[in-house]
Amino acid sequence: MKKLLLVDGSNLLFQMFYGMPSRITNKDGKPIQGILGFVGALRKIITATSPTHICVLFDGEHENPRSSLYEDYKSNRIDYSTVPLEDTPFSQLPDIYKALEYLKIPFKEIQDFETDDYIATYTKVYQTQMEVVIASWDSDYFSLINDKVQIYRYRGKSSYICDIAYLNDKLHITPDKYIFYKSLVGDSADNIKGVHKIGPVTATKIVNIYSSVEELYKNLDACRYQNLLKNAKEKLILNEKLISFNTIENLPFSITDLQYSSSKENTIDVLKKIKVY
Repeated sequence: MKKLLLVDGSNLLFQMFYGMPSRITNKDGKPIQGILGFVGALRKIITATSPTHICVLFDGEHENPRSSLYEDYKSNRIDYSTVPLEDTPFSQLPDIYKALEYLKIPFKEIQDFETDDYIATYTKVYQTQMEVVIASWDSDYFSLINDKVQIYRYRGKSSYICDIAYLNDKLHITPDKYIFYKSLVGDSADNIKGVHKIGPVTATKIVNIYSSVEELYKNLDACRYQNLLKNAKEKLILNEKLISFNTIENLPFSITDLQYSSSKENTIDVLKKIKVY
C-alpha cells in the first residue's frame, strides 16, 4: 500500500527545540538540541507510519498573504528579530537541511503562502491514489481528515493518530464541519477571534444543525443563539477565509520525486555524518 507522509517541518522543529529537556551542545559548544530532537523524532515518525513517499515542508520568512485579510493574523507570535539567533529554532535549520539531504528526504522552505497550504494541496491531489499521513500538531489539518487521510501527532511513546473517530470523540463533529466550527470558536494560536460567548459546546450544536454560514444566516430567526450571532456574519466569513487552505498551482515535487527508501542509521550516526555531533 502506497502512503505519503507530509511533515510540517516548522511545527516539528518548534516542538523539538522547545520540548527538549535542556539546551544540548556538541563538542564545539554549538547548540544542537533542535536538530537532535528533529532528526530523532522524524525517524520515529517514519518508523511508526511506514511511508513509501515523504516530503518535509518549512515556513520561510516572507509576508503572510493572510495578513492582507486581517492585519492581526498571527500577530501574537514571538518577534524573533528581537531574539539572539542562537536562541531561536531557526539557528539550527541549516543543519536540519543537511540531515534531510543526507537522508535523501525531499524538503522545501515555502516562500509565498504557508506550509499548511502546500500540505493541504498535496493531500487533496494524492489522497485518491494513496493513504496520506500529516505529521503536525496544527489542528487546522483536521478539516482534511477522511478515510484516506490521518493526522499523526508525535509525542514520543504517547504519539497518536487523529482520524474520523478521534474528531467525533473529541469535538462531536465530522471533518467537513471543522472550518465552520473553528470560525465560530476562533483560533488563539493564529490570533483569530471567534464569536463572543460562543464556546466549543455551542459551536458544536450550531454546526450539527446548519451546514454552512450561509445556511445559518438564512435560518437565523429560528436559531436559539440568534442574539449572539446577529452581528457576526462578516466575522465568520472572514474567519473561514483565514482558516481555509489556499490551493497551490505549482507544487515543488512530483509524487515520483517523493519516493522514499528507509535508512538504517540512527540519529547520532546521521549527525556525525553531517559533522554536527
